Amino acid sequence: MINQVDEFNSYRQKMNDKILGENNKVLKRIFNLDTNAFAEGALDKKTKELLGLVASLVLRCDDCVKYHLESSFNEGLKREEVMETLSIGTLIGGTIVIPHLRRAFEYWESLEQANTEK
Repeated sequence: MINQVDEFNSYRQKMNDKILGENNKVLKRIFNLDTNAFAEGALDKKTKELLGLVASLVLRCDDCVKYHLESSFNEGLKREEVMETLSIGTLIGGTIVIPHLRRAFEYWESLEQANTEK
């Protein structure tokens, strides 16, 4: 049975491959800029992922929240660090963010579960 983490990643990869397969320099450069923005620099990757997570939550982009949750998980961030970050995003975004917070919390639990099943 496919879980929501696998489903999200499968769909994301399939669509990214299709998009990047187009002969469109603007789209390719946007994807490249995104990749490079989250690379190690003056700020470490963990900090950048947490910043991306807050911004994504405030902007109410569930796909972006999932992406940054998974990247944070893969960078070794602890549950407590992520939950504190989600609390800041919810504070800044206001109560309209709460439905996205619920989905973020659920996705983090799916990441933890998928990791224990490996």
